[in-house]
Amino acid sequence: MAWRNDRTFYHAKSALSGKPMISMYPPETPYQIYLQGEWYDRNKWDPLDYGRDYDFNRPFFEQFAELQKVVPRMNLDIVNCENSDYCNYCGDDKNCYLDIAGESNEDCYYNLFVKYSKDTADSTFVYNSQHCYESINCHDCYNLSFAQYCNNTSDSAFVYDLVGCKNCLFSYSLRNKEYYIFNEPHSKEAFEKKRDEILNGSYESLQSALKIWYKNLKEKGIFRDFYQVNCENSTGNNLKNCKNVHYSFNATNCEDSQYLYDVLDAKNCMDLNYSLYNPELSYELISTLSLNHCAFCTATHYTSDSYYCDQSNHSKYLFGCVGVSRKEYCILNKQYSKEEYLELLAKIIDHMKSTGEWGEFFPASLSFFGYNETVAQEYHPLSKIEALAQGFKWSDQQDIKKYKGPDFIIPDNIAQVDSSLSNQVLNCEVSGKPYKVIPQELIYYKNQHLPVPHRSPHQRHLDRMSLRNPRQLWERQCDQCSNSIQTTFSPQRPEQVFCEPCYLKEIY
Repeated sequence: MAWRNDRTFYHAKSALSGKPMISMYPPETPYQIYLQGEWYDRNKWDPLDYGRDYDFNRPFFEQFAELQKVVPRMNLDIVNCENSDYCNYCGDDKNCYLDIAGESNEDCYYNLFVKYSKDTADSTFVYNSQHCYESINCHDCYNLSFAQYCNNTSDSAFVYDLVGCKNCLFSYSLRNKEYYIFNEPHSKEAFEKKRDEILNGSYESLQSALKIWYKNLKEKGIFRDFYQVNCENSTGNNLKNCKNVHYSFNATNCEDSQYLYDVLDAKNCMDLNYSLYNPELSYELISTLSLNHCAFCTATHYTSDSYYCDQSNHSKYLFGCVGVSRKEYCILNKQYSKEEYLELLAKIIDHMKSTGEWGEFFPASLSFFGYNETVAQEYHPLSKIEALAQGFKWSDQQDIKKYKGPDFIIPDNIAQVDSSLSNQVLNCEVSGKPYKVIPQELIYYKNQHLPVPHRSPHQRHLDRMSLRNPRQLWERQCDQCSNSIQTTFSPQRPEQVFCEPCYLKEIY
């Protein structure tokens, strides 16, 4: 995970044209970073020009690291996006900003893994939804705020684990209900009065409501041991349509696999992170699309029978290649015949076995990023001292707080805010780091009648991370029947956690 930088962006210039660009690599990086359009234009450069012979007197990883420093890299990994320059790992987005790992979204901001959605902001793992704000793990929803684990639910706020509901407040574990507050039915008039009192555009009012909601949920809510939908013989959390999938998290349509993080449609795979679109018979991948019979690859797409490759696409039979596209039988970006390739590959594997490299992913010390710039820091946080001691890099730029003028006092109510706010530099109330509200974001808050956040986009992302259970499984007892269960709630946590039979009996 220390190889994936989701959301740390820099202003830089293309190493090819000198044009200004937004990049996931800092300006002083030793790598050759091109604008995305320049990188795809192979009339401007040829990856085989950087090919070299394999040196059996040196470790493979050392040779590969040298190749990575000279072969051009893309500034950001976005495909077919319109007016969405400040995004990463996205495809088919339109008018999006800081949308990470998104797909086919429109007018969406500050999201992670949101797909096929519109007018959605500050949300994580939301699919096929519209007008959602601060929502987590929601599907087919409309007009939700501060929601988690909701399906086919609309016009609700401060809700958890709702299915087929609408017009609910401060409620959890409901099915096909309407006009509920604190899990109790109300008249339409009483509900609308309460809703308007709370969601009145005031930041102070919203913070007070959130404190009440999270306290009530923790003390009275009922939680499943883990969340799975239509799964068979599987362990992990946030699994959907999976069979024989173990110790995996946020995986959909997967089969006969284990140790998956954020994976779609995998079959017979192990140790995959952010790998989508039918990966099969593959091992140790991150940030890949549609790889078949591949291992130890990063940011590589639509490729088969390849090992130890980086940003190489639409190819097969590659080994140790960087930036190669629509090729086959290449080693360290050098072209071979099929017979030469197979003969040399066998010798290289033997050599890597002797050096202890074969079967290991690229060392974290070779990553392009500091540990604190990557998703590893989000799921497995380390201090600088801890990270360096374990062989990771560290970016000191991420620790710098840049002061840009006097503190600006944000008006409490969105009705008091005008367009000039987008010209102000705001300071995060938690980290102290500066941030801004972009014009389209401010319009969104006004349309949704939401107050301006007092925390930076990154801090809001970390806040949502804290609401999600860790990607870890513990043994504990069901709080209803005392049977042993495996769950993402540690035994020390105070929430009521039920096994599936007890949960279903309670809910239905």
